[in-house]
Amino acid sequence: MRDFRDVKAMAQTLRDTLTTKAVTISHSESLELVSRMLGVADWNTLSALLHAERRDTATPLTRLNTATAFYPAVPLRDLVPFPHAIYPMFVGRQSSVEALNQAFEGGREVVLAIQREAAVDDPRFSDVYEIGVLAQLLELEPLGDGTFRVLTRGLRRVALRGFAAEATAYRAEVADVSEAAARDARDLIRRIYQRFQDYTAAHGILVPDIWLFFDQMRDPGQIADTVATRMKLPIRDKYELLATLDPMKRLERIEALLDLPQRPVSANYTATKRRALDYADRRRHQYATLEHLLLALIDDADASIVMLACDADLDKLRQSLVQYLDNELKHIVTEAGSAVPTPAFERVDQRAVLHAQEVGNPAVTGTDALVALFPEMRSPAARMLADQGVSRLRVDKAIVRNAAKDKA
Repeated sequence: MRDFRDVKAMAQTLRDTLTTKAVTISHSESLELVSRMLGVADWNTLSALLHAERRDTATPLTRLNTATAFYPAVPLRDLVPFPHAIYPMFVGRQSSVEALNQAFEGGREVVLAIQREAAVDDPRFSDVYEIGVLAQLLELEPLGDGTFRVLTRGLRRVALRGFAAEATAYRAEVADVSEAAARDARDLIRRIYQRFQDYTAAHGILVPDIWLFFDQMRDPGQIADTVATRMKLPIRDKYELLATLDPMKRLERIEALLDLPQRPVSANYTATKRRALDYADRRRHQYATLEHLLLALIDDADASIVMLACDADLDKLRQSLVQYLDNELKHIVTEAGSAVPTPAFERVDQRAVLHAQEVGNPAVTGTDALVALFPEMRSPAARMLADQGVSRLRVDKAIVRNAAKDKA
């Protein structure tokens, strides 16, 4: 037995086997059964034993304070928050909604816990990473589809000592963590400043305020968090940055990640992302959503060819998107400021980079973004694509056909 993933694989095999025999059990029940099969009282005990054997060196348990406190908690599937940053989130799980309601009735503080696996619908303590972020709730607004838009500001890192759904809401027991004393990092910060300019240009990242941060901040840890927030990285890599408590080591990790070979972003896709933000700004929308992005992809030279190959009616798709943006997003109209991408927008953008790397594309294009949009199944953008008969399977086939034509 190597780690908790082996136990989860056994639990999934058990569930699948019982399903063939017309016996249905939940994910948590299968974990409890496997734990007992291995001679351990319950899953929480087994998980603790396994985690004790596989603690990441990036998680500095020796720095934990002994005092703990309880807070309402929200598990995040595919977002790693950092202190000092403001995050718009869209919450749908009932236990998360109840936790947010409790937080607003109390001190407006909530623990943001990062899930190890996004597919887990009912996470337990073993399903979240050890380090999370205590955040302040700024806004909570119900949406028409039953979900909530919540605006949070990261306050500080915390270590999770417990996490569970108590009654109807998630709740976490946490301890404060102490970061190592900051040392003089001016030379390292200067190198990261230069590398990050190249990184943002290659990835088409719009960060008009980042240079102001570098000029005004002298805290290496805060500079590291500011850069990490904007980097396009897999969840595991971002979490390792969050869990690195020594500011100098965090900056060194960032420098190494910035030095890794990166896929450049094509000029067409860079223009497409700017166009999506422009669509949001014209409507005075506070956020740029996937629907803004999909509307921009209709005029993207690479993505539009693929959608046409899937027999999509782009005029009808455009009409549906414009109607949605003009009529269904009035709740995010603001009087001032520029639109910022939602976490879903940023997830798609990040997955587009990873897709380009996986398939060997020389640059990230609108086609990669189109492929990256399909996992956002609950979004109106994905539903509108489905209405046009555009599926991931058909897109993949269209990409292969177009590639064969280009080689012919």
